[in-house]
Amino acid sequence: MKKKIVMLMTGMICAVTFLTACEASKGLETDTLKITQYKGVEVAQVQKPGEITDEEVDHKIWAALDAQAETKDIKDRAVKDGDTVNIDFVGKIDGKEFDGGSAKEHDLEIGSDSFIDGFEDSIIGHKIGDEFDWDGKFPDNYGNTEYAGKDVVFTIKVNRITERTVPELTDEVVPKLSEKAKTVEEYKEEVKKQLEDAAEQDYENNLYSEVWNEVLENTEIKKYPDGEKEKTQKALKERYEELAKSFGMEFDEFLQGQMGINEEEFDKQAAQAAEQSVKSKLVTEAIAKKENISLSDEAYEKELEKIVEQYGYDSVEALKEQVEEEELKASALNNLVVEELAKKCIQKADGK
Repeated sequence: MKKKIVMLMTGMICAVTFLTACEASKGLETDTLKITQYKGVEVAQVQKPGEITDEEVDHKIWAALDAQAETKDIKDRAVKDGDTVNIDFVGKIDGKEFDGGSAKEHDLEIGSDSFIDGFEDSIIGHKIGDEFDWDGKFPDNYGNTEYAGKDVVFTIKVNRITERTVPELTDEVVPKLSEKAKTVEEYKEEVKKQLEDAAEQDYENNLYSEVWNEVLENTEIKKYPDGEKEKTQKALKERYEELAKSFGMEFDEFLQGQMGINEEEFDKQAAQAAEQSVKSKLVTEAIAKKENISLSDEAYEKELEKIVEQYGYDSVEALKEQVEEEELKASALNNLVVEELAKKCIQKADGK
């Protein structure tokens, strides 16, 4: 959830700029900025969603059923394909242990192909407490060239065996998967509708992104509000520092481990992101004022529901607890502006 909060906040509008606009036919100009065109912008053709297939429905249902799987410990039989085993193993090449070839209390799903060919199959048929040697060979194209093509001996001990049972889709199971559907057929229709809605939302999001990026490309900022870029950059960094703390990590450790950059590189990227964020704020306010786009209480609540769905919050109340109201209202206004611009955009196929 905290990662989602950072993603949402970095795109928020947090300042109001009072502008005096003088508009061209499709653009506008103020003391702060000049937009050459925001009405009827041309963007690349965004592919509309196709028909949802039965295979897509079945796949989503399988995922839902898999989440309902029950796991139980196995005591009275040997390992079989599909089981999850907890093992200790020690690997040796030419009689010597090698880096990365040993582990204790390692959970492994048999059939996952997580190890070299033959390793997982060698465990099938063994019971808890069994300890045995397996003679194998690293493939010639193994990623670590030091081990590629070499013979290896693994000493393996089976500690525990567990089995996952995925329920079948029946009318009795459906109420566990859905709050509304009562039968299998009703549930399949519900899932299909969910996939259709998600595909339509993806289409709209892609179109909105194309339109807004084009509007920003058409914009020249004459003057940034004093200290606004620095304020935004500082706030962005503070949020990532808080995120690092939530992971129990030092900031530089978090940057290296999660983002693959150092603090100097982060500061450069944060400065660029802050400038783009402030630019987006100014453009949104300018267009909203010129086009008389305002945020009513009803529109605000609807936009919050969209944000909840897009970023995976549990509820509107949970969203409000995590994000300040000023930022939420500004983000909702930006959504309204982009939606209006998308209605009047021109989608052009490549080369046309």
